Formats: sequence, structure tokens, C-alpha cells
Amino acid sequence: MSDRFYESPSDEPRRSAPAALRNVGPIGDVLAEWLPPTGLILELASGTGEHGLAYAARFPGILWQPSDVDPAALASIEAWRGAGPTNLGAPLSIDAASADWPIAAADAVVAVNMVHISPWETALGLLDGAARILSPGAPLILYGPWIEEDVSTVPSNQVFDLDLRARDPRWGLRNLADFAREAKARGLLLDDRRTMPANNIMVKLVRH
Repeated sequence: MSDRFYESPSDEPRRSAPAALRNVGPIGDVLAEWLPPTGLILELASGTGEHGLAYAARFPGILWQPSDVDPAALASIEAWRGAGPTNLGAPLSIDAASADWPIAAADAVVAVNMVHISPWETALGLLDGAARILSPGAPLILYGPWIEEDVSTVPSNQVFDLDLRARDPRWGLRNLADFAREAKARGLLLDDRRTMPANNIMVKLVRH
């Protein structure tokens, strides 16, 4: 589920998110280690589409498949795609909470700033869908702020969590241990985590 408070105001279909422009490089550096060199990469909650544009160009051996549930996001993705490389797919409409994804298999699934801006049921739907379409050894890669046990949550993330819950009580920062337990029940095991700028974390879960 995309949320436009990450985006700059725009009267055009093509939108831009300052956060995406800031984090595209650091995320890409980790993806360079974690993504397979070839295959189809499904991005959930692609938002403006700027990440997909950048990563399709950075990783020419893969097919980057963007998706979103928001019609405005899908229009923005398509607008950016017009200037993109040929390995950037046309955006798909995917509701992560639904069991009906219009894609049968992927070599990796990526979701940036999604889990905390959606209901818990959508986060579980993401896990269900990834478990369905990933083969053993394939990764589910997530980026965003998390709550970790035995790690103090920085004040800025505490404020962000309160702001999210004020916008929608179903939203909020998730406990990584809780999420990992739900993932394990679906055959997705926590394999790696990386500390990222601005108090974010990248998480890799691997299908077993």
C-alpha cells in the first residue's frame, strides 16, 4: 500500500518522493549483494516508480516488475517507465493482502517502506504471497523502520510511529521478531539484516 505523504505535490501523473531519491543509492548497494544476477524481481508497493527506474538501469540482467494497489501510483510508475530501460516491466495492480496475485513466480520480492504503512493483515499477505511465488533459496527483501527487541527505538522513529498510528490506527512500526516468526511459519527464514541510514533497516528472508 503506497501513501502519498512520502511524495512531493504534483499535478502530473509522474510523481517524485524525496525519500526515494535519498535512499535509492544505499538500498541499491545492498540489493547488489542480495539480488540474483538474473531473473524476475517483483517489487510490491512501488509508489512513485523511481526505485524501479533506478534499479532496472543498475541491474540490466534482471526484469524489474513494479506493482502497486493505488491507481495514482500505477500512473506514476508508467510515466517514469517511459524514460526507462527495456527491462523495466509495465506496472501490475497487486493488493498484497489478496491471495490473488497476477504473477505465478519470481526470483526475488522487494518491498520498500511498505510494512509500516499498511495493516498487519497486509504484512501477513505479503508473507503469504512471497511464500507462494518464491522458489527455495529466493529472497524476500524489505526496507524500512522496525522495532527490534533489546535495541532502543530512537526518538525519531518513536515519533514516526505515533504519527503513523494517528493517520491510521492499523499502521505503525512492526516488531521484527514478530514478523520473523510469522515468516518462519510460512517457510521464510530471516537470513540477514543491515543497518541503513536514517534509522532504517534492510531485512532479507529466504524461502526454504
